[in-house]
Amino acid sequence: MTAHVPHAGDGDVEASIAENAHSRIRELIIAGHYAPGVRLRERELSAELGVSRVPVREALQQLEGEGFVVTSPRRGAAVKQITLKDVNELFDVRLSLEVLAARLAAQVVAAGNGSSGLQELMDAAEDATARREHDTIPVLNTALHAEIVAMTGNSLLEASMKPLLGRMQWLFTLTDSRDPHGQCVEHLGLCKAIYDGKPDLAGSLAYAHVELGREPSLKSLAGILPDA
Repeated sequence: MTAHVPHAGDGDVEASIAENAHSRIRELIIAGHYAPGVRLRERELSAELGVSRVPVREALQQLEGEGFVVTSPRRGAAVKQITLKDVNELFDVRLSLEVLAARLAAQVVAAGNGSSGLQELMDAAEDATARREHDTIPVLNTALHAEIVAMTGNSLLEASMKPLLGRMQWLFTLTDSRDPHGQCVEHLGLCKAIYDGKPDLAGSLAYAHVELGREPSLKSLAGILPDA
């Protein structure tokens, strides 16, 4: 038997497989394919994704760090059971980080360093809202928030927001009963303030947007999620 000789690119390939497994499992959790509390068995996941158990194990470890998965010695990995307390805490953190992101993004534009990425995402989200594409709207809304963070050029802020963005999309998907047109109007106002390079207005609108979403989200999830 010929021994496998490691090549320089082997590590990159393995990392890519693990990242793809991570992205796919996260998508399935967010979409509700794996509901909160459902066990995530490595053997079944590896068969479904067509990969070995090693990248699946790495993906589950990463997802645990992001708050999507919990592990225990007896049951192994399972999708985290979100609670209303978790949702409330997410809104608390968003009030700080997203307000900061909106202000910084507007400052970037005011300094003449804006880009067309936010406008393109806003156009796509507005179109999806008009078409009532309920599966697409949460994805685009999350991407819109991510783009505002990316516009800041603040690497620490991006690193802090990265694990939250997936939870936001999960929340957006769970609360699709919220009025998408109202959210779209709020996004349009926020984006305009950023385009116009007005940090104070952008920060205020970001705060209002997050806070206005809190009560409807908690209300729509009250009969679905446990309190704590």
